[in-house]
Amino acid sequence: MQQGTSDVRRGRGRPGRPTGGWSEEKPSTEGLLGWLAGRLPDSWFEVAPTVVVDRDEILIVGKVPSPEVPDGSDDATTAAAEAGRISRFREESREERMAVAREAEHVFGRSIAWGAEAGGTKQVFTNLSVPVMTRLRQPERVVLDTLVDSGVARSRSDALLWCVRLVATNADEWLRDLRSAMESVETVRQQGPSVA
Repeated sequence: MQQGTSDVRRGRGRPGRPTGGWSEEKPSTEGLLGWLAGRLPDSWFEVAPTVVVDRDEILIVGKVPSPEVPDGSDDATTAAAEAGRISRFREESREERMAVAREAEHVFGRSIAWGAEAGGTKQVFTNLSVPVMTRLRQPERVVLDTLVDSGVARSRSDALLWCVRLVATNADEWLRDLRSAMESVETVRQQGPSVA
């Protein structure tokens, strides 16, 4: 059966991914953690990686073994050793990570981003920078312009990013509670009656 134009506009084009139009539906990631557990090499990470998913991207961050540093090393030496260990992992795993990403993008319909952490150092290698359109009234624009004029941000876009990061830092617990509530709603929605 051929798919009609109206199906594509409503986000029913590619499995698991909205295809444009007005659909804001998130692609399904059921089985993602299990798929990663089975697909990622056992030697890559010390524990199961942290996975963060949004509408555009899946970010996979794994913990690599911390390097041995001489006793009494200062924080800068330790941080440099950890950054070096992450860099080594990035280079040694590059080809296989790209292969895993291609497979995952096909299965889950999102871009794959990678990162690693060693000790107290965390680096994300390859993640998207997605433009987000918004309409702001003058009071909100004045806030952004103040950040730009004071040198805190280079542009309105940079100022908006600064504001989002500030909220994420200062409202972390509230955002966590909000995400948890959204997951509960989604669970209840999936248990509801189906319309044939």
